[in-house]
Amino acid sequence: MNRLKRTLHGIASAMLAVGLSAALSGCAGPRIQDYANEQPRLDLRQYLDGPLRAQGIFTDRQGRVVKRFVVEMQAKWEGQQGTLDERFTYSDGTRQQRIWHLTDLGGGRYSGRADDVVGQATGESAGNAFYWSYTMALPVDGQVWHVQLEDWMFLVDSRTVINRAAMSKFGIHLGDVTLSFTKL
Repeated sequence: MNRLKRTLHGIASAMLAVGLSAALSGCAGPRIQDYANEQPRLDLRQYLDGPLRAQGIFTDRQGRVVKRFVVEMQAKWEGQQGTLDERFTYSDGTRQQRIWHLTDLGGGRYSGRADDVVGQATGESAGNAFYWSYTMALPVDGQVWHVQLEDWMFLVDSRTVINRAAMSKFGIHLGDVTLSFTKL
């Protein structure tokens, strides 16, 4: 019986530690409202309208560049609904297309869907920033991993957005995606 109690106590302690760690890490990062007064103001619908191009890298958790890529994009809005057609060309020659279906929910809030996004992406903008979080179905070595992305975009000037997305699974940091967008 003592062994069972010790095991249950150990499980409860581990669950408490994981919960406490998650709660503390949720408080540690920036919030979208931290950027509310930053200029120039990012109007996501205006910026994501027409042709865009981005160059980016994926770095692993040690900071090593694993992949480089270029993205050609075409974006348009009809009412509250937007479409962002992304066409990726990776440094190894592979190609990929992702089509986002975006919805402007008002008040700086957005939602989005894409074929490789699990469920719905949610986002919010304030000042020069846009925060976007979602779960992506990512093919890895013949398997599909569901990874979480926390995506921050910052308008630098009328044509340039810098984007950094942190990728994790089960709360473990896997790497980062960094992009520079140019409105053409």
